[in-house]
Amino acid sequence: MKKTIICIFSGLLLATAAVVAQSTSPGHDVSVSRNLSTFNAIVKELELNYVDSVRPDEAFEAAIEAYLSTVDPYTEYYSADDRTELTKITTGQYDYGGIGSYIMQRDGSSYISGPMEGAPAAMAGLRSGDKIIRVDSVDTSNMGSSEVTKLLRGLAGTPVQITVKRPFVADSILTFDIIRGKLTDPSVPYWGVVDGNTGYIQLTKFLADSGQDVAAALKEFKANPDVKQIVIDLRGNGGGLLEQAVDILGNFLPKGTEVLRTRGKDKSTEKIYKTTKTPLFPDIPLAILIDGGSASASEITAGALQDLDRAVLIGSRSFGKGLVQSTRPLPFDGLLKVTVAKYYIPSGRLIQALDYSHRNPDGSVARTPDSLTNVYHTLNGREVRDGGGLIPDITIDWGKVSPLLYNLVTDNKIFDYATKYANTHDSIENAWNFDITDEIYEDFKNNIDPASLKYDKILDQLLKQLQETAEAEGYLTEEAQSAIDSLSPLLSNNVYQDLDNKRSEIAQYLGEEIASRYYYDNGRLIQSLKTDKALQEAIKILSDQQALNDMLGKNKKGK
Repeated sequence: MKKTIICIFSGLLLATAAVVAQSTSPGHDVSVSRNLSTFNAIVKELELNYVDSVRPDEAFEAAIEAYLSTVDPYTEYYSADDRTELTKITTGQYDYGGIGSYIMQRDGSSYISGPMEGAPAAMAGLRSGDKIIRVDSVDTSNMGSSEVTKLLRGLAGTPVQITVKRPFVADSILTFDIIRGKLTDPSVPYWGVVDGNTGYIQLTKFLADSGQDVAAALKEFKANPDVKQIVIDLRGNGGGLLEQAVDILGNFLPKGTEVLRTRGKDKSTEKIYKTTKTPLFPDIPLAILIDGGSASASEITAGALQDLDRAVLIGSRSFGKGLVQSTRPLPFDGLLKVTVAKYYIPSGRLIQALDYSHRNPDGSVARTPDSLTNVYHTLNGREVRDGGGLIPDITIDWGKVSPLLYNLVTDNKIFDYATKYANTHDSIENAWNFDITDEIYEDFKNNIDPASLKYDKILDQLLKQLQETAEAEGYLTEEAQSAIDSLSPLLSNNVYQDLDNKRSEIAQYLGEEIASRYYYDNGRLIQSLKTDKALQEAIKILSDQQALNDMLGKNKKGK
């Protein structure tokens, strides 16, 4: 067995060295060959002489991961067992069947945190907050989420029996017989008309069918005479297939428009991407929402529309990923997802924010400083920059989450109240009309135990800091201590007062959580859109053609 392992790995090393030698400088070739030979010798010595047995699969995977860590985080090795994850990333489809629900771990047990709309879990009647106490014959009442998830997965079409404990109901122990289904992640989970005349599309990833999904939404807007403007939401969209980005761009740009160039190590491999279809909306006012989670294909889409002055970008600076990956087959059904090129959007700029080829002494990679970026120009002559993601035309300050809200979320206070509300109320108004009333908010407050909230009470901290500083500086006299003591009851945090002061912020999250119990992820999204600053800004600028043209530089060119 040892001899077989050594021979196989030696063959792989020699093949790798041969490939590298075809495309690199002589000095580089010598370094690669020398290190491969050294590594090969180490493997042989360990297999032949090490006192205990070596676990080759674990050792080689660790070696591969260490080697890949010296390039960029997007170049990844997938073993035969890991290929399912890559399939999910590119297609949104899972190679296994399941019940279609998010599972969370809490206090050593597993809970349903959110059934997916239309999935077997939702159809069977499982609800958020249900504690999973048995899967088939296995007691899961004190089992972690990863173990429970494995039990819930299986071949699509096979049965699984789930017993849960449901809080806030009379008959709390419920059993469900569910047929596992084939699971998919839609790339366009929601689209609709907001504010009467704005077509809104949420695009969460770029999968093999994203282009046709976006087109389906756009065709509905085309048939609706009320739709006068369109907003595409790419916030949190980490990208995917660049071909789908090109396809989506074809809905808004003239046929044959160049939207992207990719360049690899060999300049002769440059590839130009152009739109290939007649646009559905060549002129309609268009806004793209982006943030720090918008990357790769999202930045291709948003960047091309910005460079061609076709859309206004709203939000915050995007991630800055200008690298293109391709998959290469490896022995024994493995795959290598490897960075093969960089992409350049129409102005000629590369928006890659991190230069992985030049690392700091500690191995870290720094973001390109704004002072080192270069100026490029859009079609209408507006200045844009490379090297740090896309800077939106209108920047939104998302604000900060208060310590109180942070703890209400992380301590599951909002989650638990939404569970109670849903299990004691059969229905609510549609997600657009549902609001947190005074009655609901007061009931929420009454369900909070003040002693259980350990959030950072800023005023209490400042008073303590004032006392400590006064003592350290020699100013903590009896009179000073008396003054601080008199301030303490006036400025100390009161939980119920803080809940009132932060009501609008807390009610937003509470409304999203409750709406998700009845309308799933779309209910949560709709609740957030009602107060979404970026969407409101998009509606405002798109409705003012003069201001929009000024922003896109069209009036400057007399267009």
